[in-house]
Amino acid sequence: MATSPNHRTPPAFDSSVPGLAARHVAREAVATLLGPSRGLALEDALAQAGRGARLEAGEAALARAIATASFRRLGFIRAALAARLRDGLPEDRPHLLALLVTGAAQILDLAVADHAAVDLSVRLAKADPQLQHLAPLVNAVLRRIARERDAIRAEENDPLAHNTPDWLARRWRAAYGEETARRIAAAHLEGAVVDLTVSRDADIWAERLGALRLDLGSLRLVEVRDSVAELPGYTEGAWWVQDAAAALPVRLLAPAPGERIADLCAAPGGKTAQIAAAGATVTAVDRSGARLERLGRNLERLGLSAEVVTADALGLPEDAPFDAVLLDAPCSATGTIRRHPDVAWTKSESDVMRLSGLQRRLLDKAARLTRPGGRLVYCTCSLEPEEGGGQVTDFLERNPDFERIAITPDQLAGHAELIDASGDLRTLPSHLAGGTGRAGGLDGFFASVLRRRD
Repeated sequence: MATSPNHRTPPAFDSSVPGLAARHVAREAVATLLGPSRGLALEDALAQAGRGARLEAGEAALARAIATASFRRLGFIRAALAARLRDGLPEDRPHLLALLVTGAAQILDLAVADHAAVDLSVRLAKADPQLQHLAPLVNAVLRRIARERDAIRAEENDPLAHNTPDWLARRWRAAYGEETARRIAAAHLEGAVVDLTVSRDADIWAERLGALRLDLGSLRLVEVRDSVAELPGYTEGAWWVQDAAAALPVRLLAPAPGERIADLCAAPGGKTAQIAAAGATVTAVDRSGARLERLGRNLERLGLSAEVVTADALGLPEDAPFDAVLLDAPCSATGTIRRHPDVAWTKSESDVMRLSGLQRRLLDKAARLTRPGGRLVYCTCSLEPEEGGGQVTDFLERNPDFERIAITPDQLAGHAELIDASGDLRTLPSHLAGGTGRAGGLDGFFASVLRRRD
């Protein structure tokens, strides 16, 4: 078990076996994030693992579902496996651990036949020169998971304890209290729905798509049977995918026709599209050329335009300040765990501290890019106070020429629960429950509306 994961022989498996390639890609992606490359996002790990696999659309979706389920209940799955392994979890063998985790996730959380989950996991073990001698172990453990599934599921009654890393559970208890922290953790197990932002004719598109029209302004697809690109209105550019919470900062910014607005850290471009659709002249800035290419394609599909600048926002010239600036700052993204459960396990408390320093520098830069009398909206998709309200409090102490404009419930369709004690936006995954199961929830978002004094 001491073999380094960095010196693996790529496993050769029989790609003609239905479902085997999808499970191979899922296992490789999960192993990447459980190993030294844990800073990678799951989507990137899946793309990396899928190179050369030539997965059909259905197989790619299955690989993503398995990998996502593995991280959504990773804490609980690890505990169930550890209780059934004589020598404990093979922490030094990320590919073996990932094989066991993805197999157990299929049995415990997905509508996958037990025999398929077990048999194909064993086939992957046998195809791997470094794991083939452990195929009997994989077979025995996963068969036991299948036999004891009901008893195992009955033990999962505390998502804050079972499926939340200790450092996050501690932080959320301190920031929001025990009860709210538990609701946040429970919401993460529900997963996320697909929300859409429409630029016009919201009622018409709600009817055509069979979507709920949220009073916050977004359309919510409770169930998506087809790929998003096959839904009515996609080709016409009538809407774009954007979580209902992520759409709120621009609505609070209230862009007006003819205004010059900077969207800093703009990719993938949902907020840029909102600003452009309002008739403002928007400059979209991001340091990632690849992500800006995606932004450009989205704007082209939507029939919208923006000045796209590939640059580090910290180096932008300050000689022509903007009427308004939106800063969606890089953050730990802990508000997106219901949509990206890998975040809980690939980020650490040190990431929060490191990113808060970058946010401070970006916020000061955004202030210098805002004209006197102009507006600045700072937002993050984080649940951590250092990346939200704490950042704004410190900013206002450093910049007395700025003031906070308190958000009012009427700006949020009467949802006073989305406004914190300082008058800033604070959405939680447990907000907007509105119904049962996957019909509710929001990404965790923070936004503050600031004004530069004349």
